Amino acid sequence: MKCKSNQKLKDIKEVSEIKFDKIIISPGIDISNCRLANILKKNLSKIFTDLDVFYSFYKNKSIAITGTNGKSTSAQILHEVLMDQKYNSRLIGNIGNPVLSEKQITKKTVFVIEASSYQLDYSKIFTSKYALILNISPDHLERHKNLKNYVNAKFKLLNSQTNKSIALVKENDPLISKVIKKGKFKQKIIKVDTLKNDKIFNQLKNQYFLSFGNKENLSFILKISKILKLDNKKLFRTLNNFKGLKYRQQIIFEKKNLTIINDSKSTSFASSENLLKSFNKVYWILGGIPKKNDKFKLTKKNCENFKAFIFGNNYKEFKKHLKNKMFVTNFVNLKDVLKKILLAIEKEKLQKNIIFFSPAGASFDSFKNFEDRGLYFNKLVKKIINDKR
Repeated sequence: MKCKSNQKLKDIKEVSEIKFDKIIISPGIDISNCRLANILKKNLSKIFTDLDVFYSFYKNKSIAITGTNGKSTSAQILHEVLMDQKYNSRLIGNIGNPVLSEKQITKKTVFVIEASSYQLDYSKIFTSKYALILNISPDHLERHKNLKNYVNAKFKLLNSQTNKSIALVKENDPLISKVIKKGKFKQKIIKVDTLKNDKIFNQLKNQYFLSFGNKENLSFILKISKILKLDNKKLFRTLNNFKGLKYRQQIIFEKKNLTIINDSKSTSFASSENLLKSFNKVYWILGGIPKKNDKFKLTKKNCENFKAFIFGNNYKEFKKHLKNKMFVTNFVNLKDVLKKILLAIEKEKLQKNIIFFSPAGASFDSFKNFEDRGLYFNKLVKKIINDKR
């Protein structure tokens, strides 16, 4: 069928009569929940992703990173590490440029790819020389229907590799370990012990890597750097200079007795827990749309000095997970929460206070995305604190 570039097909019946060679689908499209669902299911074997198209053109060395938490941060760190080591590195996928927008690619170009479960789920031919699975915990179950499907989507990254590939996986992750134990894989699999306190952790001056989650990310960076035989001196310098990504455990205000952290990217309990583990006393602000089957795993003893402030209409769902482990209260909106906490801090006059904005839920109830939510929180903090001066 020949179509002019400005021709638009609006009628589903007309589309259903087309004999497709290939269908390139955006990862954001859920083929089981859209107007073209029947047509897409019928043509399931012909569906490909941007990663597939990319791979069909370029067979360059690539390092693909997936996981429930830490994908973007790890991809950004690795990209900066490679750039400082004079690699022609490109950051693509869910972070950096769209995979099909890269130009001036040479044989020496190395791709660092953040791969989401949505992208991997539909992929057919994409594979990478190096694959990293940082961690897996329940997420996006409204899309994948169940945990098994979600885990399988992540493991497509490993299942597509050849015997000349290398995979790095978190050693002490129950869901990852279960699949590795049962599966038969062609490539070399290296298990990364993220609980091991590598000596380089103690040498770094960058406070960004003090949190549990970022130590986990760093464990993978150190391991892949060793495999690639990178220069340790340059690596150390890059890590000390790393500034982090916006709205991901980002310190936005710091004075003698108060630190405010914006972690708007957090959309599940697991992602919030990574930094909560590092705190002794914290005012935790959370809310949004809870993730299906999400569970808060920290014990009551871990949460002795935590106070949870829930905002929005879904407070009951969050509260049922937290009420027996810490002080919990709820508010209609973020503005009221922040004012209440700052007032409490003034009265208590504690030595060190941490306000941790880590919603543990999706943002779509009130915001366009987590960036919009994070920007709003930053503006709110700036206004309220300035008004108090």
